[in-house]
Amino acid sequence: MSVPVPVEDDLVQGDRVEVTVGAPAHGGHCVARIGGPHGRVVFVRHALPGERVTAEITELHRGYLRADAVEIHEASPDRVTPPCPYAHPGGCGGCDLQHVSDDAQLRWKTAVVREQLERLAGLTDFPVRVEALPGPADSSRLLGWRSRVRYAVDAADRPGLLQHRSHQVVAIDRCRIAHPAIQELDLLARAWPDADGLQVVASTGGDVAVLVSRSPLAGDDLTDGPSGPGLVRLSGPEEVSEVAGGRAWRVPPEGFWQVHPAAADTLVGVVLTMLRPAEGEVAWDLYGGAGLFAAALAARTGARTTVVESSPIGVAAARANLGGLPNVEVVAAKVDVALSRRRVAGPVDLVVLDPPRAGAGAKVVRAVAEAGPRAIAYVACDPAALARDLATFRSLGWKAAEIRAFDCFPMTQHVECVALIVPA
Repeated sequence: MSVPVPVEDDLVQGDRVEVTVGAPAHGGHCVARIGGPHGRVVFVRHALPGERVTAEITELHRGYLRADAVEIHEASPDRVTPPCPYAHPGGCGGCDLQHVSDDAQLRWKTAVVREQLERLAGLTDFPVRVEALPGPADSSRLLGWRSRVRYAVDAADRPGLLQHRSHQVVAIDRCRIAHPAIQELDLLARAWPDADGLQVVASTGGDVAVLVSRSPLAGDDLTDGPSGPGLVRLSGPEEVSEVAGGRAWRVPPEGFWQVHPAAADTLVGVVLTMLRPAEGEVAWDLYGGAGLFAAALAARTGARTTVVESSPIGVAAARANLGGLPNVEVVAAKVDVALSRRRVAGPVDLVVLDPPRAGAGAKVVRAVAEAGPRAIAYVACDPAALARDLATFRSLGWKAAEIRAFDCFPMTQHVECVALIVPA
């Protein structure tokens, strides 16, 4: 039951306020205000734009609040019943948008990408929309796609997923967005007294691998590859097979690979279309992982192609998978260090940037711009980081000629973007 709006300074965690919800914001929530259009900002999860809800305060910060919509008084036509019984306030934090219809999820993410590009990069009305990826043939595109899952283990030795912004484990029977081969395993029905977490991989090549961790895992981070000390392979091969870019790949199950089965092929195709690599063009694949983009570029240019990767697992995978390609070099280093110390140096024609969620950063952007490539393809798993780096490129005399965005993480707030950056 809602209560009268308290004085702002009197708000405490657990208070409930009635608000009308505004636009979606980066982070999987919508923006509302307490006390009118100029009132205190509250970021509300489990809500939709235009809804009137009772929101329960979960966090208090200087200048803003966080809250969960616990009662819906006026529902949006885009609201649906979440297919997962754990997707609710206080439940699993892995999915942000289970209460949002399929088409509305794409519109939600499109609005977020456009807002980040406008606010952080100064790109007004840039024609970008989030495109769906194909899902499993026997399921909705929203379910059964996640090929890499990390479970945490609670104090009662039960595996599960974490609450939103919390280390509290929610025990579950199965994850509805997980690949069917992962859902079929009995891992969640067993106790794990000696484990802090489990990692499971179902590869596009048909392999399934299970690893046990003796150290805590970050449970709802979908875009970073599984990692951590104390990993022990419980079942499955030492390397799993993946198929992408017209090639077969072998990567350790704890190494990085795209989480959505259709993502790797989609992103390679977009990068090639944007860059239009020609014979003889020199290329860099920065933050290259196993060398997915490098292989595609080298096959078309036949020229020197350099992969820069800092993860030892990624470096080993790149060298193993690219060893048969002529003129391909793998540099084991952080990208900023490799560029500043000229372990990789121009001239260069084409660059692929595929940084982690924090983005490439100003130092790397400046070094890439100074190398003077003909074109840059920036693959981003966070639209805010992309927008910040685009602003830096813009200040150096470069422009975004094209941006495409893809729903590589259905049911969550995450989105993948690819930007073509060229001299202005």
